[in-house]
Amino acid sequence: MTAQTRVLVLNSGSSSLKYQLIDMTGPTPGADRPARGIVERIGEPQARGGVPDHAAALRTVGEELAAAGHGLDSPDLLAIGHRAVHGGTRFTEPVLVDDGVLAEMEKLVPLAPLHNPANIAGIRVARELRPDLPQVAVFDTAFHATLPEHAWRYALDTATADAHAIRRYGFHGTSHAYVSRATARLLGRDPADPGDFHVIVLHLGNGASVSAVAGGRCVETSMGMTPLEGLVMGTRSGDLDPAVVFHLAREAGMDTDAIDTLLNKRSGLVGLCGDNDMREIGRRIAEGDERAALAFDVYVHRIRKYVGAYTAVLGRVDALAFTAGVGENSAAVREASLRGLGGLGIELDSVRNAVRGSAPRVVSAPSSRVAVAVVPTDEELEIATQTRDLVRGGGSAPPPPG
Repeated sequence: MTAQTRVLVLNSGSSSLKYQLIDMTGPTPGADRPARGIVERIGEPQARGGVPDHAAALRTVGEELAAAGHGLDSPDLLAIGHRAVHGGTRFTEPVLVDDGVLAEMEKLVPLAPLHNPANIAGIRVARELRPDLPQVAVFDTAFHATLPEHAWRYALDTATADAHAIRRYGFHGTSHAYVSRATARLLGRDPADPGDFHVIVLHLGNGASVSAVAGGRCVETSMGMTPLEGLVMGTRSGDLDPAVVFHLAREAGMDTDAIDTLLNKRSGLVGLCGDNDMREIGRRIAEGDERAALAFDVYVHRIRKYVGAYTAVLGRVDALAFTAGVGENSAAVREASLRGLGGLGIELDSVRNAVRGSAPRVVSAPSSRVAVAVVPTDEELEIATQTRDLVRGGGSAPPPPG
């Protein structure tokens, strides 16, 4: 009988379907990934090479897996793990999907209208193709479910807020969970028993968020009811005076859809300088471009503010971890974000910080009271680990990353 050792991880977006087949055996689960890929242009009939819907996309995934010798009907598949963006207050841990779970996820669509419908579509199709296989939903919001009420509740009229589910949920949770444990491991702590290990995780990609994690539990995070709040991002504004919305409606005559588009797609770095690629911004700065320099300064200033605030929230910080595309690859962002924070015990080593690499590494000076690390995120492995543990009954907390 073939051992069921592999988890297929699916990330269903509105117009794409990413997948990885991950083997969860051996001393380093996840080291072997027999197949991975992406199906794009879902539902774009005008696009050459597009596929009409998620059912066709998953069939394409099945064909690509079969071509690599690992079809959807493979007996070594243990389960399919699905990225799900918004679990609300209902889903605070990974869950085995059944009809009731899908019905509850449908109710959460108003909280994530761009993401949850695609996640649900991917799960439905996967269940149809492999009804015999456990399907597990892993929610981006789940890691932040441990926020205390004084951190998640906004200072709104409570009856109105509660009636409309207005609160801080947080996102990028699978990344923050993975990186916080990987950082503990890097520094010689037991990720399964972190004790009072305190870490600030900076997930800096086109979307960006920061979390404060105490003893393995998230106690504060920058994204809010939606992914719009918090740090300056590629195209999102991050923190903003709410009255700006009223001003734009009254003075600019913009309706809610236009303002939504402005704040989510035409703000952040792209709004400040026309580019949301930090590499291009760096090139422009080197050529003396003042708009690019200002965008960079606004970006790192916001990061520095959050590092200071979350140091106060935690009371003591053992480590600060940079992850995701910008966090892992931009030495300039790391240096500028932490410049002048010696009073908080944070000191970078310029030589270590300049070294590029794909492995977790410490980039702080030996004299730094707070360890600064670069820790590549691995959300697919986090989803696969949580999926495996749930299916095998091994508990909801993933083991230390490899």
